[in-house]
Amino acid sequence: MLTGKQKRFLRAEAHHLTPIFQVGKGGVNENMITQIKEALEVRELIKVAILQNNTDDKHQVAEELAAGAGAELVQLIGHTVVLYKESREHKTIKLP
Repeated sequence: MLTGKQKRFLRAEAHHLTPIFQVGKGGVNENMITQIKEALEVRELIKVAILQNNTDDKHQVAEELAAGAGAELVQLIGHTVVLYKESREHKTIKLP
């Protein structure tokens, strides 16, 4: 579990990132979760955009993504989800 200070740090780190995944009309699926897990292993911190045509509750989508990928939900701002998961082999982010 992340502390408030760590989340603040990760939000600042994620600020310049662009979303690399998009959740559309189809919602969250297994294939997407697998790809997000792989991306998190390489990058540790990613953004996911929830498109306007997605009718699910954005909070529920964010929770599904975090739970499915075994990641921490750092932030849900607008329709953008920020996820963090410590990498085993590519550790680059040092949490405060």
